[in-house]
Amino acid sequence: MTSGQRRRCFGLLRSAGDVWACVLEINGWRRRRHDAPLVGYQALCRELAGSGSGTFGELDSAGARSVLRRFSDAWFAAAKARQDGDLTARFPRRRRALMPVRWYHGTFTLDRRRVRVPTAQGASPLWIRLAREVPYPVEQVRSVTLLCEGGRLFLDITAEVPVAVYPPGEGPDPARVAGVDLGIIHPYAVAGPDGEGLLVSGRAIRAEHRMHLADTKTRRRAVAYRAPKPGQKGSRRWRKYRRRARLVEGRHKRRVRQAQHEAAREVVSWAVEQRVGVLRVGNPRDVLDIDAGRRHNLRLRQWQIGRLLQILEDKATLAGITVDPVNERGTSSTCPTCLRRVPKPRGRTLSCPHCQFTGHRDLIAAAIIATRTPGGGPTTPTAAVVLPKVVTHRRAGRHLPGAGQSRRDPRRPPRVSRGSVGPRRPAPPPGWESLAITARIHNGAPETR
Repeated sequence: MTSGQRRRCFGLLRSAGDVWACVLEINGWRRRRHDAPLVGYQALCRELAGSGSGTFGELDSAGARSVLRRFSDAWFAAAKARQDGDLTARFPRRRRALMPVRWYHGTFTLDRRRVRVPTAQGASPLWIRLAREVPYPVEQVRSVTLLCEGGRLFLDITAEVPVAVYPPGEGPDPARVAGVDLGIIHPYAVAGPDGEGLLVSGRAIRAEHRMHLADTKTRRRAVAYRAPKPGQKGSRRWRKYRRRARLVEGRHKRRVRQAQHEAAREVVSWAVEQRVGVLRVGNPRDVLDIDAGRRHNLRLRQWQIGRLLQILEDKATLAGITVDPVNERGTSSTCPTCLRRVPKPRGRTLSCPHCQFTGHRDLIAAAIIATRTPGGGPTTPTAAVVLPKVVTHRRAGRHLPGAGQSRRDPRRPPRVSRGSVGPRRPAPPPGWESLAITARIHNGAPETR
């Protein structure tokens, strides 16, 4: 887009941020006067109508109402969570400079790769050219959302896509159930009903998280001396660094999100081939409440459990497959043959000291999850645990830097290039004898004469 279109788009996002800040200010005044908060969508719309046109720049009433809808939904979601006993839920009280703006069907115009977004009365029309064609028919598009991520402008398009239709006898069978175990090394481990299994490797995603964290720490140490003091504005070089950091962070998030979509697509495609009608997914949200140390807590937050569940559910719904979350407690530390608790291994292989059973830990957990009942119930398997005998391996994140055919983490230097990068020491000449004392090896073994 042109510089003028970019400036107007960012103006709409800033105006949406002003709407959000205005709602926070109004509720702050009411809270200090001990009045009821103004959180209902209809009441907020009446307050917006009383402000008059042109109050928020070029932002029209439809775009401002989308911000009010976002605030109302966030407030009632926090109230519902606190009513259910989750005292960690917080009401929306944080200001944002840029807020996404959404326009629903009938308020915008879509013409191939051009979108006309509505503006305030008296402002000139704003046409935005898309980077690629919209993959949905125009009549299926329901809303468009203008947002900024990592300093780049995006137009998120939402469409109503019908559920897939299969020929008779080839669609998903509700009687065929598969268990799905979520993880970090394997984002999805699936155990099917006929001894079929699927392992989706996420080592490339884990390496991207690790290397991105290392790069961020190194970059911050390098520019620490240029950081402005509290109360200072900062130099142009510092603002340039901050802009570059936002671009790198946005690129990292897009890479990880694409890899997560690839992993979920592999699971749904495999389930369609196996005619699986129900996916029982272990919900590991209770793990987030356990304090496991600073490093492991960071890994759990980067796991993005909610995003993995949402992506899998969206793609499975389009394929006509039902997703049922179940309790996954004890699935990775229970022997499937003798049903006894075993120590959780550090690696991928589970070994039972009681019956000498060994198997892949993630696949065993997925097979036990398939026997769980949605909505609660006994955690002990009530049916026979069907362990996978034929396992299909897939990898997610082939687009990540350094990802190739190897199973090792990408971006890690090969073994031949580790160590010193300086010149190699030349080989000693023939007949040369070292004057160093011979090292003694204390290994506890008796000497042999």
